[in-house]
Amino acid sequence: MDKVKKIAFLDRDGVLNHEIGNYITRIEDFKILPHAIKNCLLLKEKGYHLVMITNQGGISKQMYTEADLKSFHQVLIDAFKAEGMEFIEIFYCPHHSLVENCLCRKPKGLMIEKALNKYQVNQENCFMIGDHERDVEAAHAAGLQRAFEITSNEDWEYLLE
Repeated sequence: MDKVKKIAFLDRDGVLNHEIGNYITRIEDFKILPHAIKNCLLLKEKGYHLVMITNQGGISKQMYTEADLKSFHQVLIDAFKAEGMEFIEIFYCPHHSLVENCLCRKPKGLMIEKALNKYQVNQENCFMIGDHERDVEAAHAAGLQRAFEITSNEDWEYLLE
């Protein structure tokens, strides 16, 4: 892999896959948004590496397992690989504040901070796209200046111009 100089941090539900308004607990409900691959190809062309940052509190609530989550993510990984792309990292928080406290759940910035640290990337060369205020808050908590909140399932190509 080339030295990582720029990272696009992407939330999962509502940005990469269809947000259904509740937890995705079955593989048949996990649908990649049609524009997600196209937009990520544009990011790749602009020199960005992709990192997914996602809260997955349904694990803590015992609505699905980490094995289920892995199968959902494999759908994304395979679709992206088929287009010549990859996520250099997928960070997820399996906790939920109704069940337990943690340091990683967005709006905290720990997942983003871990990626910045691991890849030694300057925050000025990174940004976050999410569909909730907590995504923007997490980005700012990690020191990112650029963070964008979109409407769930919206085509976010306009952010890349």
